[in-house]
Amino acid sequence: MTTVPAWLRRAVPDAQGLASKDVEDVALVVGAAIGALDAVVRRQARWAGAWRQRLALSAAAVTAKQAGRVEDESALRDAVLLTRPGDNVGPAGLLLLAWRRLAVRPPEDLLTENNLAGVLEDLGHAHDDEAVSDLADELRQLAVSVDTVGMLTGAFMAAERHSFGRTVGAWLADALLAQRLGWTHAIPLLGGEVALAVGTGRPRRPVSAAPAAGADTEADRAKSLLAAQARAALRAIDLSAELERRADRLLAVAPKLRAKAADAVVGKLLSDDAIVASENIAGMSDRGLRRLFDRLVELGAVRELSGRPAFRIYGL
Repeated sequence: MTTVPAWLRRAVPDAQGLASKDVEDVALVVGAAIGALDAVVRRQARWAGAWRQRLALSAAAVTAKQAGRVEDESALRDAVLLTRPGDNVGPAGLLLLAWRRLAVRPPEDLLTENNLAGVLEDLGHAHDDEAVSDLADELRQLAVSVDTVGMLTGAFMAAERHSFGRTVGAWLADALLAQRLGWTHAIPLLGGEVALAVGTGRPRRPVSAAPAAGADTEADRAKSLLAAQARAALRAIDLSAELERRADRLLAVAPKLRAKAADAVVGKLLSDDAIVASENIAGMSDRGLRRLFDRLVELGAVRELSGRPAFRIYGL
């Protein structure tokens, strides 16, 4: 389990303390926070899939709120999990799928033109081959030609230039960071930062948040982004510690499970945000799966996440 030093938590600036700090000072804090996060990522723990998907859900909830939608995390989860494969998950569900795409695909595939086109459509932008091609070219240059700070700020600037706004900028920055650090999967980070203030100051489409007052200069925008990156890294580390405890409990009780295909269910719980009680598990009947989930809840190994008597959803 990765422990964040107390000095690092104290050093991450809030919105009020940001103005008094230099960009270089904030960058040092971000480097330490990303270093701590990197240690979590490189462990490649069995529960890492669930961790990334839970972060994707958080990012989607913030994105939905910034788009003026009413769906919270539970509603977003329902939109995807309770929809039959191939059916339309709706605009809110598409927001979650965009962030889930970031969390599951290899980083080298994330910024291809084909994938970018799909993400932009999921986030509510009209299909535009020329804009996607230009954006992909800019991102390839950013990935190899600037330092990490310039790469992150450049992702937002590229998104703004094409009128895609803050949400797309956050998605791109997370993808670029994963590529730069050689991670096997990207970690949804900046999308979950409500207070992120970057951009040119011009309001964009509803799916993007308007930049906060005070981010009027390039230095201010860089500091705001870096502080958000540090907060996001610590938030992800804290979630990893919480899910590790829950995963350890699940793995401790797993040998007691007698149901057929119980190992497959445990694997799904460790690799995804949640599972519906009607999930199609080879070798497991619907009734058997419900009984297994009841047993896991009784043992304190999983939680029922919906709070409903029907269409139940289970996860760490």
